[in-house]
Amino acid sequence: MLGTEAEETPEAVACHAGEPTFEDEACLLHNWVAFGLASQRGDREWRSQAMMQLDAAPGRSEAERELARAVTLAWGNESEWRQAAELYQEYTHAAPADLQPLLRYWRNELEGRRSLSSQGSNARAQVASLQQENAELAEKLEALTAIEQNMNLRQQSP
Repeated sequence: MLGTEAEETPEAVACHAGEPTFEDEACLLHNWVAFGLASQRGDREWRSQAMMQLDAAPGRSEAERELARAVTLAWGNESEWRQAAELYQEYTHAAPADLQPLLRYWRNELEGRRSLSSQGSNARAQVASLQQENAELAEKLEALTAIEQNMNLRQQSP
């Protein structure tokens, strides 16, 4: 039928999200994105369990383990963010080329969160400092007001 027939496409590959690896090229991005989302949604217990599984995973390259660890740590507490950023920096080049843009994006996003957190900490410290300075100035103002009142009373006395 002259170009009206649909071409047969190979059956869609079923990707089962599990531990992300570099091996399954057809599911590479899907598995890493699924792992990233699971890490983002997971709690401390999930991350702890994921880290134990990564440590016990046989046959995985160091880069696979460390990048999966980076994804896990990136959604942990703020103290783990620096380690995650270092792991991204050190191992992203060892990932397949198709995965590297995603890993760089995640590292940049993590660095953005680290920067915002740092700015928030700095702002809180600045607010505390300004509150302390305000309290000190209020005390000085009260002392000056008391001195002024005493001087006014002396001037009014015969």
